[in-house]
Amino acid sequence: MLKFYHIIIPALLAFIGTLWIHPKVLKIAIMKNLVDNPDARKLQRNPVPVMGGIAVFFGIIIGLCGAQTLFNHYNVFLLISAMLVMLYIGTIDDILDLTPTTRFLIEILIVAWIMYVNNVSISSLWGLWGAYTIPEWVAWPLTIFAAVGIINAINLIDGVNGLSSGFCFMASVLFTIVFYKADNIVMTVLAVSAAGAIIPFFLHNVFGNSTRMFIGDGGTLVIGTMMSIFVMEILHSDSSCKLLADSGMGLVPMTLAILAIPVFDTLRVMSMRIIRGTSPFHPDRTHLHHMFIELGFSHVGTTVCILSLNFMIVIAWYLSYRLGASVDIQLYIVLALSILVTFVFYKYASIQISSKGKGLKILKATAKKMNFEKKGFWLAVQKFIDKI
Repeated sequence: MLKFYHIIIPALLAFIGTLWIHPKVLKIAIMKNLVDNPDARKLQRNPVPVMGGIAVFFGIIIGLCGAQTLFNHYNVFLLISAMLVMLYIGTIDDILDLTPTTRFLIEILIVAWIMYVNNVSISSLWGLWGAYTIPEWVAWPLTIFAAVGIINAINLIDGVNGLSSGFCFMASVLFTIVFYKADNIVMTVLAVSAAGAIIPFFLHNVFGNSTRMFIGDGGTLVIGTMMSIFVMEILHSDSSCKLLADSGMGLVPMTLAILAIPVFDTLRVMSMRIIRGTSPFHPDRTHLHHMFIELGFSHVGTTVCILSLNFMIVIAWYLSYRLGASVDIQLYIVLALSILVTFVFYKYASIQISSKGKGLKILKATAKKMNFEKKGFWLAVQKFIDKI
């Protein structure tokens, strides 16, 4: 039976671990010139150290190791192993720029290894469209497609300060609640350790000046792998979330709501690249966060808006569940809102910018109000964060 200290202890240890290691990783990154240099596609103006994922991973490991005094489960070692490989690959990518083909191949192999060793996959729709168990020959390719997609969706939202870390913190907290309700101690500890480890990095990434680091591909691949593991655990046919599904909760709509904007923005960007005849992996400036920046939103304003929109989708899904909507209706609500805030809003904003329409003034006025980084309180917090 899960106790509240099962959440507090790992989260606190993970927080302290990242807080302690962050300045040391920053110093190494600066000494070795391990930085992300600005270019035509990127939004920063100066080189920024890019090893933040190592600090976050260290915090997660500290949280998990501390939790081992509360329970003993071999799956934790397997999860750490998969995350470590992803950290290694992502860090190499940060330094050497691996080809998309190499990265995708490694991601597929890691996901397949997790599925095989943990005997877990997306093998149930839990009542969606009246379906429950998915045949294994469908579950395996579906899981690999979904998991690799989630990993890359998390990676691709890493474009402005605080966005990827802020989103992953929010998602980790939500998954912590789900697994806590399902009495799944391993996944609860993993999710809450991630949330605790991300907080110090997020504060430095958003408020820091001399202490700012990017989480890098190493960090986003680690967190993306965790998110895909959470989805597999929830949508597995032997999931601990069965009691939640029996209460009428749509597990598929719930996971989709939590990951809504990264997943749907990635689908939009890649589909538009294919329509234009370019590679879906060719980098450009067509993500939702790029649109907010073009409208005049600051980095933090962009992060606040996107996280708020994603949280709104989660709230809408939860209200539909609490009001007794069927699993199918829950899904349709999540799909409609996700498409609205990614596909429809992006198209609307693009039209307003190109035609200088009336809506552009409203959008730019909103953006101006969201630019609060250089005000007194912000600068005071920045000085404090740079000291710790």
